[in-house]
Amino acid sequence: MLSIEKSCKPENSISNRTIALIVATLASFFTPFMASAVNIAIPAIGSQFAADVILLSWIPTVYLLAAAVFAVPFGRIADIYGMKKIFTYGVIIFTISSLLCAIAPSILSLIMFRVLQGVGSAMIFVTGLAIITSAYPPRERGKAIGINIASVYIGLSLGPVLGGILTQYFGWRSIFIAVIPLGLLVLALTVFKLKGEWAECIGEKFDIKGSIIYSIALVILIYGFSILPGELGIILVILGVIGIITFALFELRVKNPVFEVRLFKNVTFGFSSLAALINYSATFAVVFLLSLYLQYIKGLDPQMAGIILVAQPIVMAITSPVAGRLSDKFSPGLIATIGMTITAISLLSLTFLTANTSFEFIITVLLVLGFGLGMFSSPNTNAIMGSVEKKFYGIASATVGTMRLIGQMLSMGIALLVFSVFIGNVMIEPSNYPALLTSINTVFLICTILCFIGIFASFARR
Repeated sequence: MLSIEKSCKPENSISNRTIALIVATLASFFTPFMASAVNIAIPAIGSQFAADVILLSWIPTVYLLAAAVFAVPFGRIADIYGMKKIFTYGVIIFTISSLLCAIAPSILSLIMFRVLQGVGSAMIFVTGLAIITSAYPPRERGKAIGINIASVYIGLSLGPVLGGILTQYFGWRSIFIAVIPLGLLVLALTVFKLKGEWAECIGEKFDIKGSIIYSIALVILIYGFSILPGELGIILVILGVIGIITFALFELRVKNPVFEVRLFKNVTFGFSSLAALINYSATFAVVFLLSLYLQYIKGLDPQMAGIILVAQPIVMAITSPVAGRLSDKFSPGLIATIGMTITAISLLSLTFLTANTSFEFIITVLLVLGFGLGMFSSPNTNAIMGSVEKKFYGIASATVGTMRLIGQMLSMGIALLVFSVFIGNVMIEPSNYPALLTSINTVFLICTILCFIGIFASFARR
């Protein structure tokens, strides 16, 4: 115990803070990048392994499932045993699993390695944000979080673009190979340059029973989202919600819970987390929907569609650090609410898409959307991390990641539900382009309504 306590004295010098920001930001790029880049390679993977659509759907699903299931437990483990330690192990697991995915001999082995990759991803994103929060003082934290959040959204948004280029010219295995050097760089910087450790709950017990209940409930919930709108999907979502409620009630009776449910009594933490969930639910499907619109309705090839879609992450990359810096000086909740409002207006504009909508209009809306997302994300995250004690940084960081993952699944669930209503389970071809356009407009309308609800959730924390 004594040796652990000595190693847990953090070194928060300016140089060490910079290293913490660099390693966390690089890692925050390649974990969401992997989640979105692999989606574009699914047809190529299916062609090589002659896999059916059910098996192929598990390739992205198991990654998100594993990341979501292990986020909260590893957030708690990091609080007990050390942020840097868990982050380092996460980078090692992620890098090794990426290599294994690149050389996978079969579709089943690829799915198994993707589970391992999801575990590594969870270990990285729950600790990266917590390390930044621990290393930076409150007056500088927003700017640092803004840079980190920009990296997350850039990874999510550039994934399909870079993934498409890599798949087209070098094959789908190159996507996994591409992140290996980055993983090794992050590992080297963490081991040799990042000094000290952050652990505020040394000696406390780990809640194994709570972790099991949480994991089972979340698997059921997220898998239910992935197969909506089928009857089984609806049943699983209901069972998953019941499971989460059971988990929350159980945690209220545990001395050292894996997740401190009472944090949601904190108005800032509770409403900021809800706002994050709503924001991801309303915006994650945008790239998916516009990709279909640009390629089917407007007749663009994947590369040109990707070039147009990259307008959003570019603006986000510029806006997020600035918004984060502003949240150090002014109310993070107010800035995030402004961002959510701009996002809602952008989504409303996309409900008016027609077959004749100009590319200039689409690019303009994407630029405004990127600005709104940048204005929301980093101040909202700053509000979440700044509303809890140091010993809950790991759990707060895990909450941010879990809201993102559940929001992503819910967003795609909404899109699939609407598509099943207007198009059905058929191939997309010119004869049903009008139904496709109606579906896209409807999803954007639902997302707009969600975002306007999010405005109230964001404002309520004040």
